[in-house]
Amino acid sequence: MKRDNFFAQWSELHGGATVSGVVRGWLTISYALVKPLALMRISPSAISLLGLLFGVLTWIQSETIFGLIFLALSLIADGIDGSLAIIRERVSTWGGHLDSVIDRVVEFFWALTFVRIGAPVIVVGIAWCAALTQEYVRARAAGLGYRSIEVITVCERPVRAILLAFAMIAHLSHHRGLNEVAWIWMALQVGSLVVVLRDAYAALRTNN
Repeated sequence: MKRDNFFAQWSELHGGATVSGVVRGWLTISYALVKPLALMRISPSAISLLGLLFGVLTWIQSETIFGLIFLALSLIADGIDGSLAIIRERVSTWGGHLDSVIDRVVEFFWALTFVRIGAPVIVVGIAWCAALTQEYVRARAAGLGYRSIEVITVCERPVRAILLAFAMIAHLSHHRGLNEVAWIWMALQVGSLVVVLRDAYAALRTNN
């Protein structure tokens, strides 16, 4: 599959989203990463499951440098499984559901990682619940037949991973800032949830 065709199909699967700027840059990288995987006939679901494994290992190795490596790998796996499905023409409802479930489980282990390195449990819990609710609202709206809730917030998965990485670095270097990062994560996530709820409300009004 040529890159332009890949961009077009990705856009179609994401409600006609424009492929430009940062999105185009990431998709270009993703396309390059998955081309060899497609030639090796690796399954998109296998990459999704690898992402789950990396998420669990992030938690297990949260107090070592390997935790940061596994965190990066879990995020990369999440970013390329869908691209691989497009290139291999294996986009399916089952694959989409599996990817969504694994994403939520991985984020649970990210939250456990926050707690394990010393972030306040209540702060992490609120942030995780806000992230879970945000994704549930998107999925529920699509499941009910309304337009897809594709609004981009300030705390999507890459940002959540980056904030966790900052917290892990602060912990590993014995510097202050871990609690502050956790509070920032919570504030951004609650704000993102509000944005998604407003967009979902607008979608419901438009379709009624």
